[in-house]
Amino acid sequence: MENIFPVNIWINEERLERLQLGGLGGMAEEAFAGLKKLAVPANLEQRDTLLQKFPMAKYDSATTRSIELLPREAKDRIFQLVIETGNLNVMDAFLASI
Repeated sequence: MENIFPVNIWINEERLERLQLGGLGGMAEEAFAGLKKLAVPANLEQRDTLLQKFPMAKYDSATTRSIELLPREAKDRIFQLVIETGNLNVMDAFLASI
């Protein structure tokens, strides 16, 4: 698990409904204070590619070990790929699409 760097996608009611309609509601994890998230995994190479393609993005090495500050459009596309494929392992497909 130490070589996994998630992109956290916050799940609002609309997104939760879309996940549930697709039978994917169980993928959403409880984060805190009733908020849910999808932790879409990226490996080291994918993390580095994301950070290169999106210069405003950052890797939080101190606390969450996650990739932060991706543009909304990127997170929306990642979420859409999760819906389309039915799993969280969509980072290769996402990177190929940009």
